[in-house]
Amino acid sequence: MEFRLLGPVEAWDGGRCLPLGGPKPRALLAALLLAAGKVVSSERLVDVLWGDDPPKSAHALVQTYVYGLRRTLAEGGGSEVIETRLSGYAALFQPGRLDVESFEQLVADGRLHAADGDHERAAESLRAALSLWRGSALGGIGHVLRGEAARLDETRLLVLEERLDAELALGRQAEAVGELTELVRAHPARERPRAQLMKALYRLGRQADALTVYHEGRQALADELGVNPGTELQDRYEAVLRADPALDSAPPASPPRRSGPGAVPAHLPRGVADFTGREKPLAELAALLGAASDTLTVCVISGKGGVGKSTLAVKVAHQVTPAYPDGQLYADLRGGTGSPAPALEVLGRFLRALGLPPAAIPETVPECVDAYRSAVSGKRLLVVLDDAGTEQQVRPLLPGSPTCAVLITARRRLAGLDGVRVNDLDVFDTEAGVDLLARIAGSARVHDEHEAAERIVRLCGHLPLALRTAGARLAARPHWPLATLALRLADERRRLDELTAGDLEVRASVGLSYRGLDDAAKRAFRLLGLLGVPDFASWVMAALLDVPEAVAEGVVDRLLDAQLLDHVAVDAVGQTRYRLHDLLRVYAAERAEMEDPPEERAAAVTRVLGGWLWLITRAAAARPSGALALRPEYTTARPVDADIPDEAAGDWFNAESPALVVAVERAAAMNLHEVACEVAAALCSSSFWLDARFEEWRRTHEAALEAARRAGDPLAEATLLVGLGQLRYRQDRYPEAHGFFRQALPLLRAGGDSHGQAVAITGIGTTCREQGDLAESLVHLRQAGDTFRELGDDAGIGHVNRLAGSVLLEQGEFATAHALLDDALAAFRRLGSGRGEGLTLRSIGLVHRAVGELDQAEALSARAVVLLREAGDPLMAAYAVQALAKTRIRLGGDTGILPELLDALRVCERHGDRFGVALVERTVGELHLARGRYALAEEHLCRAAEAWDRLDLPLFRARTLRDLAAVRAATGDGPSAASLRAEAAAVFAKFGTREYGELGCSRN
Repeated sequence: MEFRLLGPVEAWDGGRCLPLGGPKPRALLAALLLAAGKVVSSERLVDVLWGDDPPKSAHALVQTYVYGLRRTLAEGGGSEVIETRLSGYAALFQPGRLDVESFEQLVADGRLHAADGDHERAAESLRAALSLWRGSALGGIGHVLRGEAARLDETRLLVLEERLDAELALGRQAEAVGELTELVRAHPARERPRAQLMKALYRLGRQADALTVYHEGRQALADELGVNPGTELQDRYEAVLRADPALDSAPPASPPRRSGPGAVPAHLPRGVADFTGREKPLAELAALLGAASDTLTVCVISGKGGVGKSTLAVKVAHQVTPAYPDGQLYADLRGGTGSPAPALEVLGRFLRALGLPPAAIPETVPECVDAYRSAVSGKRLLVVLDDAGTEQQVRPLLPGSPTCAVLITARRRLAGLDGVRVNDLDVFDTEAGVDLLARIAGSARVHDEHEAAERIVRLCGHLPLALRTAGARLAARPHWPLATLALRLADERRRLDELTAGDLEVRASVGLSYRGLDDAAKRAFRLLGLLGVPDFASWVMAALLDVPEAVAEGVVDRLLDAQLLDHVAVDAVGQTRYRLHDLLRVYAAERAEMEDPPEERAAAVTRVLGGWLWLITRAAAARPSGALALRPEYTTARPVDADIPDEAAGDWFNAESPALVVAVERAAAMNLHEVACEVAAALCSSSFWLDARFEEWRRTHEAALEAARRAGDPLAEATLLVGLGQLRYRQDRYPEAHGFFRQALPLLRAGGDSHGQAVAITGIGTTCREQGDLAESLVHLRQAGDTFRELGDDAGIGHVNRLAGSVLLEQGEFATAHALLDDALAAFRRLGSGRGEGLTLRSIGLVHRAVGELDQAEALSARAVVLLREAGDPLMAAYAVQALAKTRIRLGGDTGILPELLDALRVCERHGDRFGVALVERTVGELHLARGRYALAEEHLCRAAEAWDRLDLPLFRARTLRDLAAVRAATGDGPSAASLRAEAAAVFAKFGTREYGELGCSRN
């Protein structure tokens, strides 16, 4: 069975053309054939057949077309041509059965002959290649695959021009002029055939006609493109004008290139003078290549573009040269470019270098492979294959003799090669990076500005090519301080522009890898750069591309193979995490800005943020924290194919935190304020996010707030102001928190957001409570509670009643406090919030302790500790431990109290909770006071008093002063004790707390 794409899409069984059906089935078959055995996803086929407007039944139609094609091909004996794979389909066919492959092989042969000066054979091969064409490429399938059809048609024109060059080199201008005239008429803006026609006409004595052809071309270029003729056409015009003798005859054939008998090839390029930082892989590779072996030694150096693979390979090759007295062959395979070196071309060069006359070099790859392996058999020969693209490109170039060795560099690991030793080359560490910078820019400069040098290394992503380029820039500018370059590199928008020096250019290196990707992988790479996250889980790729997880995994694999993506680790939740190197991310973001429409960029980022939002809300719903949600619902959440076990939600938040922050900032910068605001708000409402992530909290809220203000969205602005108020409350910065809540409230009222108003009013009441304004606190908490009851919001009811109960406890209203706390407990239990239940049981325990019911207080506090630890809230569990310890102090117990309190103190310190630190310090002081350890008691109580003073919380300071008064009294310092009691009593009287009446009777 044969397949034809160079004209109408056809399948032939011997002399019979099989009926393939209409344009859509033929387009599907063409897409599979063009992929040459690679899997084409169902999504890609839908895109090929219908573009941006597929019908709802598109996937089902693809399956129908595949079924029909299989049935038709089976009639011709091709039942296994189309194979179903996990994520799509692949076309499998024998070599030589597709006209495109035959065309490309004949073209490669022709170009090889032309390079050797054999114009006769070049013309024959190219003529044979062109004879395979039957019309426009992929004819009869409409605009489907028009990009690939255009590429093939352009290649056909290039080959036609090359064949005409060969004809002119043979002096066949009379035969060529008619064909050239037609070609110029059909393509008036193509300059090469016009220049060829001018040469042919001049040789036929038609100088005036040749000049006319030029002037017509100049006019055509001006009319169609608005440009002047290029250098080649202008040079041909001037040569005709001055009757250049070079036009009269064909150029002489290239002299045969060969090594004489017994010649030893020595093809290695010159090594770099400033080689550094690769001592370990250098030693390992040199040992492998320098040792005798009973099998062929093949080593692969793999890594991303610019990591220094070629530099290391050349260094190793020069070092082991003495072990290979029969020579060293070297070839740049150009695997990272759009025109990789064909095996026939490389084998021809190798055979000539090994002494084979050009006339004796075979014309096919299999025959060349046989000749090559025979020529190197038994020789101690090193073959260096630089920049390999694929295993298929390398296999024909491998010697068969175990006396030889092969060293390959590639951006992929080439794991498909048998028995290879792969050395994955990573970027430099900081020390090696600074060393390379010093070798190029000057050690004295780097020594004098070592900190700036390290900053340059970081901004270059530790990539050797980037560092070499940066060093070259500094060497060319001796007047520049290193800090100047560091400052210029800090601007991501200019970074790749700065990393250019002569022919060293990071952007070009990355571009080679990028251009080697398929369309889906290119788009994924661009969008990852746009998203800008430091690392990401595998589901992010599916959301970014809006494709199923299985398809996304294939794209990730291709990016990994191309060394454009790095595997980081498997996180604590079991998600595989990946990252883009910083410079690759900058390049990818550039390409996204250039190639992806703004609406597509916005949609991709929104999908990923929506996925995170969905996961956050699911985790929060599975284990309700009892905290107030800034928003009752989220409209931008989007389901994704990811699973977070309930018990691992905290680990998931830890893993995702850095990416979430960057993604919110990126969305805000793109003016996607709705999704940025909702994700920031959802994070703020999650107990897992509250573990001292104050800086991340601030960054997400401030970025989203600026975007909301730019968009003129007052409700979004108010939501974020409330979130910032909650942040300041958590940081014990109560006046600032109060200000944010007050600032948000009129915006929420104007927008009619009842839930938001209740949250803001709760915040106001809470800050009043902490600052001792108990009466004002109750007014606001009761107002918020009424709204939450109207809304049926159990989280709000539980939260407000718990806070109001604690205020009433402060005022000595024990029965009313207990009733409100019971209501809070019921609300949290309806909600299913173990955390809310634990916090409330702690508060109820405080009521029992205040009235002297110590056994009940101990039991409730102990239960609160268990619930809060189970809820994954170590900070609030520390507060429960403090309450339990204080009750046990009252009960007179001592076993285990101090270690538990010190553990609680460390938790509060780790979370940056200054209030908690002061609270536990006071309790430790009370324990020492109760046990008669007065010096230790005074030490801890003084620390607590100083902490309350820094927090500007006079009520809590007064309670600590009362304890200090007891210490002074016990140590015989009666005047000091009386002074401290009087100072405390004045504060209790001012705030109207129960301690004023209790002073001298008991301690709370």
